[in-house]
Amino acid sequence: MNAKQEFSERLKTAMLEAGYEPRPSVLERGFNTCYYGNPVTVQAAYRWLRGLSIPEQDKLQVLADWLKIDPHILRFGGQISRKIAEQKKRWDAAISGAEREVLETFITLPAEQKKVARAVILALAKAGEAE
Repeated sequence: MNAKQEFSERLKTAMLEAGYEPRPSVLERGFNTCYYGNPVTVQAAYRWLRGLSIPEQDKLQVLADWLKIDPHILRFGGQISRKIAEQKKRWDAAISGAEREVLETFITLPAEQKKVARAVILALAKAGEAE
């Protein structure tokens, strides 16, 4: 199955889960009620549902909002989100309480102070490499 067909399956599933029948006329009508650009045609909705094309990013965002689904999941599926969550989990697991406190404090600093803190951290790292 190619990316367009996989998108089509996710779109159909999202429509069903949102309580809509996955038909081009339903998709066209629902989408156009939420989209402020040029309306899409029934033919465009047909192409999305049949796996012949994938909507452009602005239209994908509107579809996701209308169907109340994450746009990344609608476009790429759940695997991408799982990979991101796994990377975040590894990052969170590697940080101790004291390090988390420092990072949270860093985030709240004004831009100029962040620059100074970054410069200090990089200088300390460089000095540690030289030893």
